[in-house]
Amino acid sequence: MTEQRADRGRIRIRGFESEQGETRGGSPDGAGSARGGSADRVRGTRGGSTDGETSVRGDSRQWNSNVQPESVSGWRRALSRFARNREALVGLLIVCSMLLVSILARPIELWGVPIQPVSLAPYPPSEMLWLTQDVSAYDPPSAAHPMGLDGNGRDVFSRVLVGGRYSISIGLVVVTITSAIGIAYGSVAGYYGDWVDELLMRVVDMILAFPDLVLALVVVALFGNGYWQLVLAFSLFGWASYARVIRGEVLEVKETEYVVAAKALGASDRSVLFKHIVPNAVPPVVVLATLNIGTVVIGVASLGFLGLGLPPATAEWGTMLEGARDAIVQGPGGGIHWWVTVFPGGAIFAFVLSINLIGDAITDALDARATDSRARFERR
Repeated sequence: MTEQRADRGRIRIRGFESEQGETRGGSPDGAGSARGGSADRVRGTRGGSTDGETSVRGDSRQWNSNVQPESVSGWRRALSRFARNREALVGLLIVCSMLLVSILARPIELWGVPIQPVSLAPYPPSEMLWLTQDVSAYDPPSAAHPMGLDGNGRDVFSRVLVGGRYSISIGLVVVTITSAIGIAYGSVAGYYGDWVDELLMRVVDMILAFPDLVLALVVVALFGNGYWQLVLAFSLFGWASYARVIRGEVLEVKETEYVVAAKALGASDRSVLFKHIVPNAVPPVVVLATLNIGTVVIGVASLGFLGLGLPPATAEWGTMLEGARDAIVQGPGGGIHWWVTVFPGGAIFAFVLSINLIGDAITDALDARATDSRARFERR
């Protein structure tokens, strides 16, 4: 009778039932002691700390400590899988090398103060060498000029090195801005659902109905061409794809047990959304952001080739191709000056291909991590 009354007042804590079940199922002799132990852990005297409180707190600390290492180990396994992908490592090496070379191509000054004095490019990208040297326009590659000269007598090698500053930096800035906006927008839509989701996602549907390049052309036509105009052109509507992806992930993650538990404990919506849901929904966005860096670089080059990118004299890869249109088929004098287009186009090709290799490897690594997480959840 006393044991029944103790059982009637027992507190059940979700997450510890499996441990109690194992104790009950151990042997017939241990069944009663398991119930008594459960009652004793919760039951205590009034005033001061009780053995029940200490035991529950201790078990809670043990439970949380068991969950965290699994999450950390999952990311470590994903990183290990990525590191075993040789193609991805080659792509990462190429991207890092191109980024480093573009930074060190010419000295950088900030408000008149030099912050990067190194210059890998032998000549200023806009210098017409035929004015100071015994050279002419469209000179072919040589020891003095490894990538030849363009139609204005400028060193193509120097311009290709400097061109990465514009193309790569625009890609990184645009992806940073659009992913941040898209994550916030899509997370709110997926978390609150109902009419909020319907309203916000209809806006996304309207944006995605138009090709990105067409929208960028409209923005450039309205605000003119320039560095920050290109950033605005690809950022103003580029966040919609991120919002669509993160919204679908949030709809799935918000139904999991740990999110429901956080709500039951009284956590605010902002805390639940950005501490519990978004960190577990963001992996697909990482993949999309990586691949979109290459997409933006191609878009910037496309606008530059159409004459709607940076100013004509700027050493940007797409703008260089636009300036060499006359030499693509047949240049002045009857010869085909292939080097004027091959080297800037090759830089775009190498960078975008490397980004795609990295994105594919991240996809494989995160998919395997998600599979491992689902398997651990099912075993529980």
